[in-house]
Amino acid sequence: MFKRKQKNVETDSTKWIKIEVPIENPQSDLTPPTPRLLEGEELVKYKAVLKHFSNPDLLIPTKEKKNASDNEMKPLTDFEKAWLSRECIMRYLRATKWDTQDCIDRISLSIAWRREFGISNFGEENGDTLTSDLVSPEAVTGKEVILGFDNDCRPILYLKPGRQNTPTSHRQVQHLVFMLERVIDFMQPSQDSLALLIDFKEYPDVPKVQGNSKIPPLGVGKQVLHILQTHYPERLGKALLTNIPWLAWTFLKLIHPFIDPLTREKLVFDEPFSKYVPQNQLETLYGGNLDFKYNHEAYWPVLKEITARKRRNYLERFEKFGKKIGLSEYDLRGDHDELKFPVD
Repeated sequence: MFKRKQKNVETDSTKWIKIEVPIENPQSDLTPPTPRLLEGEELVKYKAVLKHFSNPDLLIPTKEKKNASDNEMKPLTDFEKAWLSRECIMRYLRATKWDTQDCIDRISLSIAWRREFGISNFGEENGDTLTSDLVSPEAVTGKEVILGFDNDCRPILYLKPGRQNTPTSHRQVQHLVFMLERVIDFMQPSQDSLALLIDFKEYPDVPKVQGNSKIPPLGVGKQVLHILQTHYPERLGKALLTNIPWLAWTFLKLIHPFIDPLTREKLVFDEPFSKYVPQNQLETLYGGNLDFKYNHEAYWPVLKEITARKRRNYLERFEKFGKKIGLSEYDLRGDHDELKFPVD
């Protein structure tokens, strides 16, 4: 798993495309996967979970803990019903190996966590307390960037620890969660997973900060893994890692036992990014044609505008199609008039 592989990155500068902002939609020759249909026992289990969360008297904890008291329980909001899509339920069912009760418990726990973390309202414009202004100081050096789509039409989130600009803190975790929520906004109908491109390259232009660690402490790493594996199940489609220093290899070996087996299968070490990403969707630094230099003043407002517009479209279609739990993300992210996957 941790064997280094030879990299071969070549670029043709005559084909470079200068860009400072996110790419809103994938190029036309990238096609999302076909939506999955359920039948037999899987359909029976799906309907059981759907029925549980469709109960109008259902109450969910407001904090991520078991045995919550009555005053810590609240009914589902419309925003949470919109989050509880057909594909959301299917992701949790797959993650729990189709154990109905485990799936229900996991979804309930994630709803509680989203409430506690401040991301249960579908964006800051709807009342989320995790806002772009809160995490903007973490974003100024471009250490986490959403840019382009991979061969399977997954939106790409670049993580660049070498551009770390702040001491280790909870706000760094908030920044990662904020960017995960935003990369989900970029997902196309029927594609519900993302690609991570993680580059440990050092950047001398980023000032050194006391307490600034390019490699997160083990405790922070475990916390992030808990969030990803527990509250974003089946979201990772591919994770490509490159320029890994010895300290990062040590960290990866320490964190390896905490990574679930399905996630391990999606990790790719020191292979050319261009093998997995079209050149016109990939930074020149990795053999692509996107001449991208992070400019916070140019990038950040456009990221906020694009994702807010996509969330607005999602919620408008959620209302149009009846504000029901179990509506399909294919229908909610699309622009067609008729439901492809009616709840009933």
